[in-house]
Amino acid sequence: MTYSIEADKGIAGKDGKTQLLRSLSIERAAPQRGSSRLVPTLAVAGAAVLVLAAAVLWRVETGAPVLPPRDPAAAQQTAPVARTQAAPNSPAAGPSTAAPASAAALIASGYVVARRTSTVAAEITGKVKDLLVEEGQTVKEGQVLARLDSVLAEEDLALSKSRAGASEAAIAAIAADLADAERILNRTQTLSQKSYATEADLTKAQSTVDRLRAQLRQAEAQHATDVLDAERYAAVLEKYAIRAPFSGVVIDRSAQPGEMISPMSAGGFTRTGICTLVDMDSIEVEVDVNEAYIGRVHDGDIVHAALDAYPDWTIPGAVIAIVPTANREKATVKVRVKLDQKDPRILPDMAIKVTFLDKRQATQAETPRSY
Repeated sequence: MTYSIEADKGIAGKDGKTQLLRSLSIERAAPQRGSSRLVPTLAVAGAAVLVLAAAVLWRVETGAPVLPPRDPAAAQQTAPVARTQAAPNSPAAGPSTAAPASAAALIASGYVVARRTSTVAAEITGKVKDLLVEEGQTVKEGQVLARLDSVLAEEDLALSKSRAGASEAAIAAIAADLADAERILNRTQTLSQKSYATEADLTKAQSTVDRLRAQLRQAEAQHATDVLDAERYAAVLEKYAIRAPFSGVVIDRSAQPGEMISPMSAGGFTRTGICTLVDMDSIEVEVDVNEAYIGRVHDGDIVHAALDAYPDWTIPGAVIAIVPTANREKATVKVRVKLDQKDPRILPDMAIKVTFLDKRQATQAETPRSY
């Protein structure tokens, strides 16, 4: 609105007052151009805001990201997730085919173990002369793994054999004397019957035979002792050659040539073992199952095992036994599992995961769930 006051000193009288009143009147400005379009514009903007709020609310409820992805690849990955999660709420969606939680498989972790493993050691004390094995070498039962210095044992064996030979010669000499004494006794008895020999001659010949027979028995006993000594020293000499108790693979070599080996640790640098041998045919798995789920495990259950080193390799197996004791600290029960496949890649102390399947799950694929 504009106000205009006009005063002219030259105007007077009634006409002047009339003009003065007219100058004090309020003139309304003409409506601005375009003001009639303001209300529809505000209505459209309000509707757009409501539509945007509804879209944001729908994305929040369905789990889709509120802001669109920056690249097309992310948009392609996000769209299926939103549709998958929204499907259960759709009236057109069919009944769910997902397995119930109680049907999920039980997974337990453990390690590969060898039921037959041995630290091969010597039965006697001696110095290592030859070491004939290396780590990773496959050996057969009875194969010589190492030899100890056996010079003194060989001399003892030779001495015992010499004594056995001497006692055998003594037996032969006494046996010859006894045969001669028996002939003299027989002749003396014949002469005594004809009164050509006295009773003293007969008694002397009889005593000689009895003495030689006693000496022969003594010599035979001594010879037997010498033979046993020779066999004993031969067995001791054999112990200087350390042999494999069973067929397997050497996984550790703990001794070196020149070191002292003893069946009992005597301190210092004396070792008790030559090497560690593992029977690969006795490989199995030991896992710890939570005691809360041990009721789901039974002897003979089918299992699927997967080594941490080869996660894509599934090894079939079965439960051998459930060890009848629990670990109080870990609240677990140990379960032994047999592997149906023998493979050089399966090594002792490897970490492994075992999936236990019941009779129904053994014939169909199930989604495992760990506990």
